[in-house]
Amino acid sequence: MDVLKIDGSFGEGGGQILRTAVSLSCITKKPIQIENIRNNRKNPGLRPQHLVAIKLLSKICNAKVEGLHTGSTLIRFFPNEIQNMHLDEDVGTAGSISLILQTLILPASLSKKKIELSIRGGTDVPWSPTMNYTKHVLSEAYRRIGINFSVKIRKRGYYPRGGGFVEASISPSTKLKPLSLSGRVEKNANVLCTSSNIMTSKISSTINDVKIALENNGFTTTVETIEETAANKGASILIFNHDANSIAGYDELLDNKNGLFGKTSTTEFINCDAGVDNQLSDMLVAPLSLINGLSVFTVKEITKHLETNLYITSKITGCKYGVGKTDTGFEIRIQGSSDSCIQ
Repeated sequence: MDVLKIDGSFGEGGGQILRTAVSLSCITKKPIQIENIRNNRKNPGLRPQHLVAIKLLSKICNAKVEGLHTGSTLIRFFPNEIQNMHLDEDVGTAGSISLILQTLILPASLSKKKIELSIRGGTDVPWSPTMNYTKHVLSEAYRRIGINFSVKIRKRGYYPRGGGFVEASISPSTKLKPLSLSGRVEKNANVLCTSSNIMTSKISSTINDVKIALENNGFTTTVETIEETAANKGASILIFNHDANSIAGYDELLDNKNGLFGKTSTTEFINCDAGVDNQLSDMLVAPLSLINGLSVFTVKEITKHLETNLYITSKITGCKYGVGKTDTGFEIRIQGSSDSCIQ
């Protein structure tokens, strides 16, 4: 069988192309070879969180994998049939559980199998969506497409120690539906703040500043704060909203060096009236590429992650896409070309 070769240094050149490629390989049953994995990074090759994601996916689809070790810059992935199963895994670091789930949710759901996972690692870490984002933003977007999953955050795990514990359940999908998200129509904002070992006065002050800024810009706000036990101190904030034509969320971690957080995510949320936020845009590409229909969404910016996923999905699934400029950002059109579920 022919093996599709993929240059892992394309676009953002990091874990995104790796996660998307192995996920789509599992779905389409096309063997792949990914070369130059993270070649431009300070520590090239596979890191522990990448190993866990590929290892779990290989278990789910009974795949043969070559080159699966820390530092490897080339892997070959040969997928097989997906099984019902429960998986229990420990990243061993503060590696992002959210990014691991991104790799697993789509193939697990489309396999029409029941997959349950217990994962230990990082829930709130740099350069990754928080678990709150995954639970409240990504899940809503996937639900509208026809992909259902649930997560229970049993223990929070902040960078650098991690130690978080998440239980996830991925339900079989019956049929995927195209998505149309043209822009925000309701000015509502949900504010969720979680923290561990941070002074209550600091959290209260942050939330108060966020609430004032949102309400001064015409938003109706709902606020929830949760204090939890974790291996080290930390905090994160998520500001999000769903309406008929948009799904958007912006999250932010507490900077323990200067004690600041909340301002950037608030500003980004206020200034984004697109159909989806920048972070969500690249996460939608893979599922939308598998739908026999046209999906359209607007986004404020074209990120490297979005460019990368548009490239890799078209290469593997054969989907067609277009990018157009609007007055306030960009419109993305994706015409899927594959069947919506694994046969």
